[in-house]
Amino acid sequence: MHVKQEPILEVNELKTHFNTKRGISKAVDGIDFVLHKGETLGIVGESGCGKSMTSLSILRLIPSPPGKIAGGSILYKGKDLVTISEDEMRKIRGNEISMIFQEPMTSLNPVITVGEQIAEALRLHQKMGKKDAWNKAVEMLKLVGIPSPEKRAKQEPFQLSGGMRQRVMIAMALACNPEILIADEPTTALDVTIQAQILELIKELQIKLGMGVIMITHDLGVVSETCDNVAVMYAGNIVEHAPTDKIFSNPLHPYTQGLLNSLPKIHEDMDELETIEGTVPSPYNMPEGCRFASRCPFRQPLCIQKKPDLIELDKNVKVRCWKYTDLWEDQPQKEEVVK
Repeated sequence: MHVKQEPILEVNELKTHFNTKRGISKAVDGIDFVLHKGETLGIVGESGCGKSMTSLSILRLIPSPPGKIAGGSILYKGKDLVTISEDEMRKIRGNEISMIFQEPMTSLNPVITVGEQIAEALRLHQKMGKKDAWNKAVEMLKLVGIPSPEKRAKQEPFQLSGGMRQRVMIAMALACNPEILIADEPTTALDVTIQAQILELIKELQIKLGMGVIMITHDLGVVSETCDNVAVMYAGNIVEHAPTDKIFSNPLHPYTQGLLNSLPKIHEDMDELETIEGTVPSPYNMPEGCRFASRCPFRQPLCIQKKPDLIELDKNVKVRCWKYTDLWEDQPQKEEVVK
């Protein structure tokens, strides 16, 4: 897909912290990325790395208290979403920036028909009359491939299958023709056939509407199918950012390499899948050095002592690892790992 080089969203040094009895949890701890018009950016990483908190921060939906955006800026068409008023944010949320949430059953109102839920968003944001909003809601259900949309519009969420509910969520998110769609694990708990249909649908609608898409997932298969660029997150930081083909053909960060090595390979006999040893550090007690150091097969003393910056190695290729700096050559290069 040809990506127009026109930034629509710029996230700079974003920090989202939670102040709890246990201390301050740094869920998102200084991340940067740019989304262009018509581009799909994948944000990938294991559970708890800060992916969903990043998306909720963009929409200013962090549960507050205890959460708050502790620093940085989120520039949408040059306007900082961190500092604008709640009224201004309400006009943007759901209208210009929409989100497909992870679990449609908890995101849809269980006692209101799905047609009415889509129509409500249209009346609120697009100032449509009742009849026009209802007709557009039915049209949206048809657009996302729901059979008998007039009949389905009059049904409540529990009367629909998981795949259909997910399509309703997409219809609702796209009803106002947003500039940006954030899809948070849009295919979780769906079978593979439905998953492929949903991803294909998002891709088709993206081309049709020319919107930017942020695809949040832990599934590298979804990333390879849908994304132009990928940001790999680990423990609240972006550790690698590159075009999708480069992430798969030449992963640079040891964490990205570990993620790719843990995937089953069709053309190889594998008795067991590779794993990444160890656990993610606690967000309440991040290490001084590289956050991946305790699990990294290449770690050296420098990695434990000091945190590396996200450095640009090539056009649109960035990595947060000491291996790609001049300082790495000064490290004791041993066969065994430094314990």
